[in-house]
Amino acid sequence: MSINQLIFRNLKKNLKNYYLYVFALVFSAGLYFAFVTLQYTPSMADAQGGVRGTAAVRAASVLLVAIVAVFLWYANTLFIKRRSQEIGLFQLVGMTKGRIFRILSAENLIIYFGSLVIGIVVGFSISKLILLIFFKVTGLDDAVATLYFSSEALLQTLLVFGGIYLLIMVTNYLFIKRQTILALFQTTSKSEEKVKNLSIWEKVMGILGIILIGSGYYVSSILFSGNLGTMNSLFFAMIFILASVIIGTYFMYKGSVSTISNVIRKKKDGYLNINDVLSLSSIMFRMKSNAFLLTIITTVSALAIGLLSLSYIAYYSAEKQAESYSPDDFSFTNEEDAETFTQALENAGINFRTVQIPVIQVNVNMEDIMTADMEGMNFTPSDTTLSVISETAVDRVDIDEGGTMLSGYSNAIQNFITFKEEGDLIVNSGEQPVTLEYLGLHENAVVSNYFTGGGFPAAVVDDALFNTIQEEKDPALNNEISNLYTGIELDSQSQIQAANDIYLEQGSGEGESNSQYQSAMNQKQNMGTIMFIVGFLGLAFLITSGCILYFKQMDESEEEQPNYTILRKLGFTERDLLRGIQGKQMYNFGIPLLIGLAHSYFAVKSGWFLFGTEIWTPMLIVMGLYTLLYSIFCLLSVLYSKKIIKEAL
Repeated sequence: MSINQLIFRNLKKNLKNYYLYVFALVFSAGLYFAFVTLQYTPSMADAQGGVRGTAAVRAASVLLVAIVAVFLWYANTLFIKRRSQEIGLFQLVGMTKGRIFRILSAENLIIYFGSLVIGIVVGFSISKLILLIFFKVTGLDDAVATLYFSSEALLQTLLVFGGIYLLIMVTNYLFIKRQTILALFQTTSKSEEKVKNLSIWEKVMGILGIILIGSGYYVSSILFSGNLGTMNSLFFAMIFILASVIIGTYFMYKGSVSTISNVIRKKKDGYLNINDVLSLSSIMFRMKSNAFLLTIITTVSALAIGLLSLSYIAYYSAEKQAESYSPDDFSFTNEEDAETFTQALENAGINFRTVQIPVIQVNVNMEDIMTADMEGMNFTPSDTTLSVISETAVDRVDIDEGGTMLSGYSNAIQNFITFKEEGDLIVNSGEQPVTLEYLGLHENAVVSNYFTGGGFPAAVVDDALFNTIQEEKDPALNNEISNLYTGIELDSQSQIQAANDIYLEQGSGEGESNSQYQSAMNQKQNMGTIMFIVGFLGLAFLITSGCILYFKQMDESEEEQPNYTILRKLGFTERDLLRGIQGKQMYNFGIPLLIGLAHSYFAVKSGWFLFGTEIWTPMLIVMGLYTLLYSIFCLLSVLYSKKIIKEAL
């Protein structure tokens, strides 16, 4: 047999066994080429806001290179170890290490660059689709997506993947050079650690891992509760959460899983069924040998799910957030700007209604109605400034004399400040302080956040008291801020875009102004860009990490094939073995997935209110999609194990 025949026979065999590696390589190359193409697409640069998107894509492409490089290097390391016996046989028949390296290099060259060419073609084909997704998510309706081939993107892709190929070749050369013939035949058998007896230290690590993760979760739940009084405390708490969760995850894989599995086995008192033998025992002995790899996969998965959930929460809550900035479609603090805008709306034939609300700034003492200690937040409840409005400005609200209601309350403020159900609020206006009975909260804001300081409530009082406060207002608090809120609400929301165009043409004017529609669009554009980048990076990591776990299960299934043969000879059917394999793969893929989801849940839950108004729907959608895609690799592993079971006899 000639060298060329040997190369092509090995190539055919590798393609058959490692088709998923080829798919992942094609996917990675295609995604990277399409990603880089976005940087050079003319329609991207011409779009309003496209410059920010181009910069974000350029930064994300660097992270994508790191993900792809680590994956390809790790996958190649697994494959070269699997072929160690083949390399040893080549040496036994007289081949030099240099010739063996050239054979492997030729095979890798064909597989690698063949997949790279296919990936570039696929990336070019889907580049328009990706551009359309980007424009849709970010709301860049002014842009037109076109199919565009970039020679710069092609050159950059070839250079990046060429560099990764050289790294792989160096790894293969060092592996072949350092291994003896005896070591090559023993590599596969030593690739997995099998220790049947758990040491005391491993049991301690298992318990400590659970404690560390639990403590990290607990601290994350009180991170923004106000109990951590200073910024330094907040910073150290974040460091503690990160360290305890990552170290705890490693300890869990290293000891907790094995310890729990061992306890379950002992409770069965030696009576293990076929499912226990194939799933529980295998997990107990193997997972701790992959603890470092699983820790990385779990941590990065949690990071991807958490960031994607937070960005989607902000994207999903854009309209609600815009309403918290201004309760009306358009708001102004300068009366002349408002008149100019309303005149332009009339000229354009857009019907609307106008509301004007006087607002007074007063000094108040709110200590009696607050339960949280706010000293660490540079906020003093006993001496703070509050906006006051009349009851006539709030629909269907009647305030009794001597009472007050707080109107408007953002999610972020709710998590930092807690109000009691009853108490007194003291208004320091005029010569004598006025004590008002606190009547509770009104959910919706009445004036824009220009008057309320970004989410803090405004006080609603009876009309007589408001007139008194207005006469005795403190010039030092009110001269530097407008005392009139003008809100403009359109009769038909179908004209909102036309009205917003008029608003943008008019400009900001002399006072503070806001457009609900524009605020929502800006937030969607910013968060949409982040969501697009994190989503595609998360998808790339999901594919690569899923492939790595799949490759590990391939190795385990082939290594355990003699055990399947023995079990088949003992009378167990393929169906019996398959049930055990399904349980095993549920453990192998389910444990990292569940831990990653738990990490991301507590991370999102600790600070979601800083990003939007809704947590459950966005977070569950992201977690559901991630779980669905991740489950595909579990299914592929079961199908491959089914094939090995059929070959056992």
